[in-house]
This record gives sequence, structure tokens and C-alpha cells, in this order.
Amino acid sequence: MEKFINWLEKNLMPIANKIAKQRHLMAIRDTFMTILPPLFFGAIVAVINAGADFDATNAFFAAWKNFATNNSMILGWLNLITMSLMSLYVCIGIAYYLCKRYGIDAYMPVLTSVAGFIMLASYPQELSYGNALVQITYWDGKGILVALFVSIMTVEVYKYMSERKIGYIKMPDSVPPALSTSFGSLVPVLTIILIDAILFIICYKTAGTSLAGVVINVLSPAFKAADSLPVAMFVAILLNVGWFFGIHDAVWSGFLDPIEYGTLSLNAAAKATGAALPHVFTVSFWCYFGIIGGLGNCLALGILCLLSKRKDIKMVGRLGIVPAFFGISEPITFGLPIMLNPILFIPCALISVVNVTVSYLLMSANIIGRTYAMLSYSMPSFFGAWLSTGDFKAAILIVVLVLIDMVIYYPFFKAHEKSTEELADEF
Repeated sequence: MEKFINWLEKNLMPIANKIAKQRHLMAIRDTFMTILPPLFFGAIVAVINAGADFDATNAFFAAWKNFATNNSMILGWLNLITMSLMSLYVCIGIAYYLCKRYGIDAYMPVLTSVAGFIMLASYPQELSYGNALVQITYWDGKGILVALFVSIMTVEVYKYMSERKIGYIKMPDSVPPALSTSFGSLVPVLTIILIDAILFIICYKTAGTSLAGVVINVLSPAFKAADSLPVAMFVAILLNVGWFFGIHDAVWSGFLDPIEYGTLSLNAAAKATGAALPHVFTVSFWCYFGIIGGLGNCLALGILCLLSKRKDIKMVGRLGIVPAFFGISEPITFGLPIMLNPILFIPCALISVVNVTVSYLLMSANIIGRTYAMLSYSMPSFFGAWLSTGDFKAAILIVVLVLIDMVIYYPFFKAHEKSTEELADEF
């Protein structure tokens, strides 16, 4: 095991570090981390709006149902400008953070990215004086890939042309800096918008839709394949094994966030229209059901630590149980430790697979409601599972999963206790 760990540290860690520092993936990761506030607001609205589906069995739920029904237009609008504009926010965020990585002023690339996204993720249905009817169906999670393309393409082309002063228009020193910047970036911006316009014309003339619509039609089988039990299990193994070797899950967020947030957005849109929720594997599914207590499912392990007879391990439990309840695993991960601990390797990797499998099968069978809202990464799984699905059975499932996790962890935990005692005796 020690040779294997050394081999991984030598060969895997450099690759993981390169991935973690890749500027485009870092921009994507930072974007999804920072757009959470509007998504949180939209999730709260979605939870409130879900009251319209309640069977009014008591006064509280009857009042909730009446409020949601009477204010459906307001709640729908609030959800639209938060959750349903996710791809627009992603486009802005990636352009901004990528500009920061390059050390260039972000205003003009961000502005150009927004124009390009609107052009390529929507299309006109009726245009007349004083009236515009535009289809923005793909501004939610379905447009994330277009948002990625537009923002990255815009920044890269803008940077390339600006650094080489291609088409640069120099103004006299007496001209205000803002106007000088505007004229200096005129040719790069026009070039980028022309690229966007050509793509829009091609898609609209040939397919009668936007680039986002074309992408969705082409990649629909891939999106459906991504929302599958094998993929969910693979993610569970990948992230937990990576965390065991010190590779933070943020390394993979550049790849996974567009998928997980995209499926969540589609579920939220379906929920808003009263349609059946199409996807199981979403960011809230992973956060609340797959890693209860953070990576390594440390809530169950924290409870076992509290029951330990060893004072040092019990102290780790006391220090780590509250953070674990809120989805923060680091105190237990580093306190025991889990990281690079061969004894805890198997349960660390196995438990998320078990949680994901049980939850996925129950949701696929419509025994447990599917997720349509993301409250917060730090929302305790008990409440997060309940509120993100609108199904109290989901909260009961979390309790059951924690008990199962404790059973799986227990023999390995006792072995860890024994090895710790033997190590202490040597000193």
C-alpha cells in the first residue's frame, strides 16, 4: 500500500495540480462557486412555489398552498430571473474570471460575451416596433455549453487581438481614457460579434433555432447518458478516491459543474411548469445524498468518533461533528486522518457509491422525489434533501443512509482505533 501511495503521489498529484491550475477550468470553477447566491434565491422561490402541489391536510399546508397559488406569477418571475438565467450568469462569470487570470480589463470582454450569448442562446419569434418576442428557453441550464464557448472564445480572441494591437485605433492623449479604450477595442469587439453573428445566421437559417438549440439537439443522448447510475457511481469513486489522496473535489468541478447544474436547471424548469422532473443526477443530488457530511461522508464517521473510548478520537468527533452536519468534512478528514489512511480507504470510496446507488434507484422508481433546487453547499443533508425535493421521505432516507454509513464504517473504524493504540504504545 505504501508503494502504491508513493506511486500515486509521484505520478497522479502533478497531473491533478496541473488540472487544478488550468486557467479555463479555474474560471469555470470560480464561476459556479460565486453564482450560488442568485441560485439560492431561486431555489428558495422554487421551494415556496412547490406548495401549490400540496394536498392541504392541515392549516399550515393549506395556507402555504393558497399563497403559492395566488402568487404563482410573481414566484414564477422571481424563479425565471434567477434559476432560469443560469447560463447567462455563467457566461458573465467565466469571461470575468478568465480576464482576471490574464490580467486584462474585464469590462469590454464581459459586455461582448453577454451580447454573444444573447445572440446564440435565443432567437426572435416576432419583432415589430415597440414589441419583441424572443425565445429564451436556452438561457437556463440547457445553454451552459454555449455560455462556455462564447465566454472563452470572446476572451481569447479579444486578448489575442489586443496584445498584437490588431486593428488598434490610437486616439490623441487629450481624449478621455474611457473613450480611448472604447476605440482601441473597436476592431476586436466587432470581429467577435461578427463571429457570433455568422454562427447565429447559420443556425437560424438551417435549423430555425439558436446555436444552443442545435447543441442540445446534437448532444441530448450524451446528456441523458450523463444522468445515469454508472456515471453517478463513477463520480462517487473518482471524487472520494481523489480526496483520499489529497486531490480536492474542486479539481473536477470544471468538468462536472456544467453537467450537474445543467440537469438541476432542467428539473427546476420542469417543476415550474408542473411537468415530470427528467433528471436524477444533479448538483443537489450529489451534495445532499452522495456526500452526507462532506466528502468521505464524515457525518457517520463523526458520530462513531463521539462514541470512541479513545480521548483523541473522541476529541476529533467533538470538533468535527458540527462542521460535518453542515457538510464540511475537513476537521474529521485531517483530524483522524482519513487522507492517506489505508485502513479507511475502502469505506471512504465505498460509502458514496452505496448512498448514490440507493438514492438513484429510489428516485428513478419515483419512490423518493427528485431534486429541483440547490439551497446551499453547507445546508445539512437532512434539510437539504427535504427542501430540494419537496419530499419528506427524502429526509428519512438521509437518516437511513447515515445509519448504513455507520455500519459500513464501523469495522474499519475499530481497526483504525486499534492501529492508533498500537502506534501510541510504541511511543
